[in-house]
Amino acid sequence: MEAYGDFAQVYDLFMQDVPYRKWAKHIETVWKKYNITPRIIAELGCGTGELTNYFAKKGIETIGIDNSAQMLAVAKEKSLVEGLDVLYLLQDMRDFELYGTVDSIYSTCDSINYILEEEELLQTFKWVNNYLDPGGIFIFDINSQYKYEEILADNTFAYNIEGGSYIWENYYDKEEGINEYLVTFFVEDSDGRYSKFEELHYERMYTLDDIANLLEKAGMGVEGVYDGYTFEKPRLDSDRLVFIAKEKEK
Repeated sequence: MEAYGDFAQVYDLFMQDVPYRKWAKHIETVWKKYNITPRIIAELGCGTGELTNYFAKKGIETIGIDNSAQMLAVAKEKSLVEGLDVLYLLQDMRDFELYGTVDSIYSTCDSINYILEEEELLQTFKWVNNYLDPGGIFIFDINSQYKYEEILADNTFAYNIEGGSYIWENYYDKEEGINEYLVTFFVEDSDGRYSKFEELHYERMYTLDDIANLLEKAGMGVEGVYDGYTFEKPRLDSDRLVFIAKEKEK
């Protein structure tokens, strides 16, 4: 499951358009909606720590979990530069372990889709339920079925910015629900030449029913499903779905 090796060092360069601030604001709105004033939170698949650092600046005790040592190294460096005390854990979200319960757990950037087996996703949801305080909220997003079948599919994308470019080749197996994508990066070195490296990734498509059923098996219920980081209902062409879940009342 581990991904993001060499790419970790240039991840932020190619992710400049990701609306982290918008997502963070929405997560804060969800907390307010559920009357949660978080003291301690955890992020699954924290990457280079954009959101963990954002919430740490708000005075929230923040835990970032990722299975890429390279990504965590970048995240830790950011937090040190900004004087933030963030606990980063090199762990797999399928089997993560915390020192106690937290007020909220969240996961963004379709990290959940990187879990390729339903049983492993069920185990992740069980761990989430185990480490959430009573009344705690789990907020996470996934790439939608529409995105895999209609946007990614077997398409190739190219992206070029100052300092680098990439070619993103997709192959989607509709029968298996697995999206394979090969990303070839060209990154400018200090001497003006370009280095080339590749990353091979796999993600699995989960339907709304898949997620709801797995959450239920884990003892959690779906509070809401939305079109991206909004409170609007999903559309047929929604490419990112956001779930809000919590432990079912006993």
